[in-house]
Amino acid sequence: MTRPRPALPPWLAHALRAQRGPVPWSAVTRGALGGGPLLLAAVLAGRPTLGVVAAIGAMFAGINDRPGSRRASVGRIGGPAFAGAAGLALGTCTGDHLPAVPLTLLLTALGLVAGAVSASGPVGSSVGTQLLVGAAVGAGMPLPEPGWQRALAFLAGAGWLLLLRLVMPGASAGNLRSGFRLDFRFDGERAAVAGVYDAVAGLLDAVGTDTATARRAALTAALDQAQDALAGPRLRRYASSATERRLHARYAAALPLAEAATALAWAGEPVPPRAGEGPRRLAAAVRDGTPTGPLPAPSRTVPALRALDDALLRAAEAFDRGEGGDLHSRKGFRAARLRTVLGARGREYGMRVALSFGVSAALAQALHHARWYGQHEHWYWLPATAVFLVKPDLGPLASRVLSRAAGTVLGALLFAGFAAVLPRPAGLVALVVVSGALLPVAARHFAAQTAVVTVLVLALVMAGGEPQASVARIGETLLACAVVLVVGHLPMPGQRGAAIRARLAEAGAAAQAYLDHVLGASGEGAARDREARWALRREAYRTLAEARTAIALASAELPALARHADGTDEIAATLELLVDTTTACAVHLDDTGRVDPRQLARLAGLREELARRHGPVRLHLPDLRLTG
Repeated sequence: MTRPRPALPPWLAHALRAQRGPVPWSAVTRGALGGGPLLLAAVLAGRPTLGVVAAIGAMFAGINDRPGSRRASVGRIGGPAFAGAAGLALGTCTGDHLPAVPLTLLLTALGLVAGAVSASGPVGSSVGTQLLVGAAVGAGMPLPEPGWQRALAFLAGAGWLLLLRLVMPGASAGNLRSGFRLDFRFDGERAAVAGVYDAVAGLLDAVGTDTATARRAALTAALDQAQDALAGPRLRRYASSATERRLHARYAAALPLAEAATALAWAGEPVPPRAGEGPRRLAAAVRDGTPTGPLPAPSRTVPALRALDDALLRAAEAFDRGEGGDLHSRKGFRAARLRTVLGARGREYGMRVALSFGVSAALAQALHHARWYGQHEHWYWLPATAVFLVKPDLGPLASRVLSRAAGTVLGALLFAGFAAVLPRPAGLVALVVVSGALLPVAARHFAAQTAVVTVLVLALVMAGGEPQASVARIGETLLACAVVLVVGHLPMPGQRGAAIRARLAEAGAAAQAYLDHVLGASGEGAARDREARWALRREAYRTLAEARTAIALASAELPALARHADGTDEIAATLELLVDTTTACAVHLDDTGRVDPRQLARLAGLREELARRHGPVRLHLPDLRLTG
């Protein structure tokens, strides 16, 4: 009898796990055309240090160059770029005029602000990171240019890669299959909306099986991605082109399909295999720009199947008409983001970032003034490394510390070998080009990304006139890892795990708003206001998905930190069941004008279960008598 293999600790399993997928050739091309050509132009012009700063801006823009729509990439790349430029200018000014102690205090205060902003979401995290890294580089990398020139060079590098992102067409198989060229400006939006229909089909295929819950979560993720893709920055509130209006209409048409599929998954009774064929054909029509053709109608034996059939008919009409409502926006999103920055999440993360960044900056300056660096004048590496390590969206703390250390050691050793044989400056420029091209692929694992970034930055620093410093960078990275690991386990003012509880409270409030809307009016009123209902449903599922992500991350920490997430996953699962049941109630209300007693009893049971768990969620059921 063979013994079962012992399971790895969650933090170690996360460190060994890498994302999979096809090579993003468009992003690889942009990476090759990003920092390398800028550095080459600056070297030829006799201003290599400006080229170094511009290439750093392009590198950060390449890190933020994620799949998605072009419109969303403007905020995802542009916002952090402006923050990085501001940090670079501030760091240069203060580094030139302030002694070590006031400078450290200023950087610590800046870390508190940037950390609070980072808690607002992925873009906020990138904004906070680039602000702090820019400040550290500006203060700790002595260059001949003044701060405003460095800031402009940084913006030019990021702007160059953003321009490549906006003008380069992505891969579109539909252009070849359908015989005409689709508008490549909207290939990200098109792929995201098609992904929603594919996710609906996947959920219908999984109804009545053990994978239904995972498929419903995948549908939520697809809807979130499409919502973000369609809701990027714009000059006008509404879509301004026929292509964009069609995409909005097709996204809106997917919402009732998602609702009906969720209701079927809640019931748990298998549906006919052809039920998923209609959404799958709609996905192909969105992706390839082709007509939908005839859609197979599911049987109409239960309310959810009747809702699915009606939604397919409305979707076919929307595909033909090409007009849709403005259903992609998140109402009150800016106010909610500000509350997050000023609330428990912002305070908890802000204090940890401030302490990590401030201590690392103090150590770096102490080592610098003690001449530990030898002939190296740059002391930015240690605080900049701490900023990346303290980012929670890169995995559990122990996992990212291990990955960062391994990646830096590998990258520094590789660069030392390259620097010994490559000609200068041509070899360094070539190394920057290759590293930029590898960044999109290396982003699948933090250690691989760290190794590529280490090679790239060391090549840039040497191109700017700094001698080879691989050994020093390894030592500083290990010291930063120790600082962040200690700070991450220090007790902070307030209750530990407040950030997770805040996310659960937000999810509970969104679930309550959705529940009140569905049950808080007559069946006719609920049916008339479907657009508001779908928006509330989207917000409920989205906040739950964000809470689930935070809980999974916290649960994978070392035991000293993971214990603060005990019981929160069960609360989130109960909330998800409540939102699923509310969705089933909404579909039943549309069909019959009343709530199924079985669904109402289920809601009451879930409410009692939440009350028993004594979590940060308090829900009530409206006192209604919804009978025939």
